[in-house]
Parts: sequence; structure tokens; C-alpha cells
Amino acid sequence: MLLAIDCGNTNTVFSIWDGKTFLCTLRTSTHHARTADAYFTWFSTLIQHYQIELNITDVIISSTVPRVVFNLRVFADRFFGCRPLVVGKPDCRLPTDARVDEGTSVGPDRLVNAAGAFDRHGGDLIVVDFGTATTFDVVAPDGAYIGGVIAPGVNLSLEALHNAAAALPHVDVAKPQGVIGTNTVACIQSGVFWGYVGLVREICARIKAERDRPMKIISTGGLAPLFQQSGQLFDVFEDDLTMHGLTVIHEFNKDNAA
Repeated sequence: MLLAIDCGNTNTVFSIWDGKTFLCTLRTSTHHARTADAYFTWFSTLIQHYQIELNITDVIISSTVPRVVFNLRVFADRFFGCRPLVVGKPDCRLPTDARVDEGTSVGPDRLVNAAGAFDRHGGDLIVVDFGTATTFDVVAPDGAYIGGVIAPGVNLSLEALHNAAAALPHVDVAKPQGVIGTNTVACIQSGVFWGYVGLVREICARIKAERDRPMKIISTGGLAPLFQQSGQLFDVFEDDLTMHGLTVIHEFNKDNAA
């Protein structure tokens, strides 16, 4: 069994892959001070609930928070007796190397999303990931990550608005009933929802124009289904794209081990 771990700025996700399907997916908040023992206590408690017989032989990690990687490495070594693959490290190879400016450090989550999207949909893709940041990843015809766009995440924008303007309440993002809000909450929801619809549409249109070719738009992340309600922003929604990408990268490294 493979344990795939995706550590983002807000949440860390653990998924167990048996070679054919994900047996379960577990989510916890990301905290750089969480120890290997604390991870295992949380992990093993939930595994008992799912009544899964564990036989973890491999672990792969993608982390946008470098400080948590050490404890996740210890977690894999201490409790499963394996040295994890860490996306972005020299010993973790990609199916197709990224083509970006020399010296540029690409977020592991973006590399993983590119690998997962290419495996399922081929090349010429735009992957829109609604996470702490809203990212747009461009995937070439051969599957290489070739760059993209980073914008503030939806919830980050809402939090910044609330913190910067004392009179404005904190609200949850939702599709408003109309564009013109008739109360403060509705006004904020309309600005954020339709503002991000416009942002996604315009950026994707400009990427397509710059690439001058047809491109498929893949969405992922928790808020993607919400924004799909605005119309056909995306061609496909993938709820497990990052985890699938981790299995693709793991399999590639396993098949090409020296």
C-alpha cells in the first residue's frame, strides 16, 4: 500500500492507495510543530474507524510547508519503516521535468497537479486549483509544467477584507442570488464570487491566447464546484487530482529505480 501525503498551507491530506483505488482520505490542519508521534496517534485512530488493515510499504510526500517535512519523514520511517519520496527533492524524479526559468523553485503541489492532470487528460491543459492561493498551472503537450499564475485564494481575500475594514463582517463565500447585493453580506459575497469568476475566465482566456492553441481547463480544490455554478468555467472537475498525481509520480519512480 502507498500512503500519499499532501501538505498545504491550511490542511494536510493523507490518502491510502492500494494500487487500484483510494481506500480512504483523511484531513487534518497543517501545523509545523506536530510531531511524528502526534501524526501517528491521529492517523491510527481514524484508521481504526475505517477498519482498514494497514500494510503501508511506501510513502510519498508533497509539501508547500518545508518545516513539516522533517516530522513527516520521521513518521514514515518510525511507523512504516520506509524512506519517503518527497516531491521536489533530487531523488524524486518527475515523469517530465518542468520547463521554467533557471533557478526557479516550483511548488511541489503544482508539479503534482501537472503530473496527475496529464495522466488523465493528456497535454495542453490549464489546471486551476482553489487552495490557500488560487493557482493556474499550464501543462505542455508532453506533460511538462511550463509556468502559470498565482492569485490570492478566495478565503484569503475574504479574511483580508474583514481584517482591513473593521465595519465589514467575515462571511462565507457563496453564490449570491443576484449581482446587486441588498445587504452587506450579500454585497461582499457578490464581489468575491463574481470577482473570482471574472478572474478565472480572464486569466484562462489570456493563457489560451498566449499559447495560441485549444486548451482544456481542469479545476480542483474545495471551492471549484461552487464556481462551476456560474457556468462552464471548467471542462472537468477533479476532486482527487493532487492525490492521483502523487500516485503517478510514485509509480514513475518505482518503475525507473536505478
